[in-house]
Amino acid sequence: MFYVSYMLSELRRRRGRTILTALGLAVGVAVVVTVSALSKGLDDAQAQVLKPLTGVGTDLSVSRPLSLSNSGGGPFGNLSPQERQRLRSENGGPRVGLANLGKPGSHFSRDTFASASQLTFAATRVERIRALDGVKSAAGGLTLAAIHIEGTVPKQNQQQTFGPPGTTQGGGPPRSIGLQPITVSGVDQTRPALGAVTSGQLVRGRYFSPSNSKREAILDVSYARRKGIKLGGSVTLGGKKFTVIGFAKTPLGGQASDVYVKLLQLQKLSGRTGRVNTVYVRATSSDQVAKVSAAIKSSFDGASVTTASDLANRVSGSLVDAKNLTGKLGTALEIVGLLAAFLIASLLTLSSVTKRVRELGTLKALGWRQSLVVRQVTGESLLQGLLGGIAGVALGLGGAALIGALSPTLKATVAQAATQSTGPGPGAFSAFGQGSVQAGSTAVSLGAPVGVGLILLAVALAVAGGLVSGAVGGLRAARLRPAEALRHID
Repeated sequence: MFYVSYMLSELRRRRGRTILTALGLAVGVAVVVTVSALSKGLDDAQAQVLKPLTGVGTDLSVSRPLSLSNSGGGPFGNLSPQERQRLRSENGGPRVGLANLGKPGSHFSRDTFASASQLTFAATRVERIRALDGVKSAAGGLTLAAIHIEGTVPKQNQQQTFGPPGTTQGGGPPRSIGLQPITVSGVDQTRPALGAVTSGQLVRGRYFSPSNSKREAILDVSYARRKGIKLGGSVTLGGKKFTVIGFAKTPLGGQASDVYVKLLQLQKLSGRTGRVNTVYVRATSSDQVAKVSAAIKSSFDGASVTTASDLANRVSGSLVDAKNLTGKLGTALEIVGLLAAFLIASLLTLSSVTKRVRELGTLKALGWRQSLVVRQVTGESLLQGLLGGIAGVALGLGGAALIGALSPTLKATVAQAATQSTGPGPGAFSAFGQGSVQAGSTAVSLGAPVGVGLILLAVALAVAGGLVSGAVGGLRAARLRPAEALRHID
């Protein structure tokens, strides 16, 4: 008890030096708290941008794109005959002869579906991916261009032909014939957290019911506004009417479709029963994403796997610049701040021991063991470290609160993703059947959250600083001899 009371009295008696040592440690701790909170705020801000890109719970998306060739054999010269036949059949079949549309001057209307540069594959692939180690869930999807062709059969050049988008046969349609393509995606309604549209993206209305077989559709908000379609209205696909049950907002940088319907209905309507062209995958944990991606690529020839890290590379702007700066300069500031704080505390403790030669030597002359003298100096330093930790946390919380109050706005720019195909494509080939990418910029407000773990870490660092300075001072005190006290007697 005497040891504790004596230690406290010494700290009070040397109040100025105690405060100075504690403040030295407090500054280092405050730097750690503020920079760490700022870094956490930047991570949260980037996650806010990236979360919509990956979809709700989607870690990977798998597709089967085609690479177009620049060789003399045309854009499809590097495809096998089977692939060319599949591509032709999935993009509207053979060329369209105007003479087969009716008599010259008569009105006609025709609907077709095109998958453009993404070949479909058997839906059984979804089950095979779902069975891979590290996969928690997987859902198939089908994204196509629903092309409505309507107009008047020309009175001249009746033998003229034109091919549907995505083919190289024939020329473009006559001016009297219009093409109205929209992008439509089929989603597995039994898995509302995975797919081209999820329940979390709805801004109005409801999601598909798993047990409902009615023809229903969810529209992109922008498309619905552009077409003036209201909730409860209808859209026509392939000659069939679908009731609009909800509106969804496409996130910045996400893949947008105009219309979303149930997967089975789109497969049947487009003549692609049992076929999908995208698989949405959720891993059991973030650590498994790379492993799952490698497993999919090794088991699925020609597969393209997109992960959250791929999407993160598309984000730029002041948000990324600030995060990079904090990651490099912030770490350096934390290290320098802590080292400086520890050095200051150690020097002050050494100075204190030097000035207390008479006192400490007298204690040893009175019978204090060497270990007790060292414990005295170390205990005082520990208490100073604890005080410095508390003060540092208070300063750090103040800095974090200031950042939160100012709430600086950072800009995040999401670049347009590369199209699934490469090389030249006829007409608007690359735009069909893939959904449009919502590229652009958004403003993100920056915060600086401070968790309990960070506070405990800060206090632990301050106590560690006290231990370091106490150890340095204790070693100096251990070398004192009782005779030293006699030299300082006035």
